[in-house]
Amino acid sequence: MNEPQTAQGKVLWHFTMSLDGFVAGPDHGMDWMTETTFRPSLVDEYVGTTGAVLGGRDGWDHYPDAGGVYGGAWQGPVFVLTHHPEDAAPADAVTFLSCDPAEAVRIALEAAGGKNVEVLSPTIGRQLLKLGLIDEIDLHIAPVLLGEGVRLYDNPGGKPIHLHRAGAEDPRSAVDVRYRPVTTAKTPAGTAPE
Repeated sequence: MNEPQTAQGKVLWHFTMSLDGFVAGPDHGMDWMTETTFRPSLVDEYVGTTGAVLGGRDGWDHYPDAGGVYGGAWQGPVFVLTHHPEDAAPADAVTFLSCDPAEAVRIALEAAGGKNVEVLSPTIGRQLLKLGLIDEIDLHIAPVLLGEGVRLYDNPGGKPIHLHRAGAEDPRSAVDVRYRPVTTAKTPAGTAPE
């Protein structure tokens, strides 16, 4: 069982990810998530602990809706890190930043008022991880294989980043996941077919 998320002023790299490591499909498509279910109250947990969101321009250009975070359940400051803030269309509650990632985190943490900053960008997350500015990586692994799209972490030629699992008896333990393909799965004895 995962520990619930807490609001402690953390920099949280947070995504739902396919089993093969993608956080978005081709062209940032998110339709693959429609068949994924999450534990009850998960969204409420993040809505209550998030003070600000930090994203990148590529994601923003595909989903330019600050009111759409957590389906509109969360309201707060959104910061979009971009090399070209001058050509970004203004939006309520959105600040376009053209600074280094560390400064963007400082600004977002200040705006978060003691709550967490959610990093919703693979590119920015990778940069912050390299800088030692990610406090926690929170992933929800969806039972789907996308095969292509936007990877959570892409660093060809880089060194492996070892992680410790939060809340685990052995923080180095692997997470065991077991799925069956929907199209070829046999119905286990004693259960009704879907």
